[in-house]
Amino acid sequence: MAESEGEVTQLLARWREGDPEVLESLIPLVYGQLHRIARGYMRREREDHTLQPTALVNEVYMRLLNQRKITWHDRGHFYTFAARMMRNILKDHARAHLAERRGGPGAIKLPLSDEVAWVGTSSAEILDLNRALDRLEVLDKRKAHLVELRFFLALTMEESAEVLSISLATAERDLKFSRSWLFQELKSAPRGETV
Repeated sequence: MAESEGEVTQLLARWREGDPEVLESLIPLVYGQLHRIARGYMRREREDHTLQPTALVNEVYMRLLNQRKITWHDRGHFYTFAARMMRNILKDHARAHLAERRGGPGAIKLPLSDEVAWVGTSSAEILDLNRALDRLEVLDKRKAHLVELRFFLALTMEESAEVLSISLATAERDLKFSRSWLFQELKSAPRGETV
């Protein structure tokens, strides 16, 4: 990553302490990585999607401006939070698209890797996946974060393990469990259920 890890961490610490000016210094350092994450999300969205990667990053920026309680300790936590924010923006967009189509089949593609190709690509299935990830987070927060890091942020297993401060072997076991758990959860969940 191009930005200085230490500088980002220092800026996050200043932001946590209440420095309102820090976001202006932080964004130029993290913009490239945020844009890369957004491109990863948008790469598999439908071609006529109204959001573009830059618009997604801009929406994240606007939401970051409204953050009151800052709890990130380092760049890994910050990027995980930003990726989750992007996921939520796209989830809201999928909900709106689904409501607009009144439950009809959507054409949104899922921004996950081929390793979980069994997950469908309709708006309803994307919402089902997001609900399943929310339930996994209640069950085991680390495993849910690993899925986000690995598939939504496109980090390698080694990078994901480093961000989570776990061994590579533990990350691989967690991912194997998470994939299996998500498969079972999505297979048994009624389509379009509400949480």
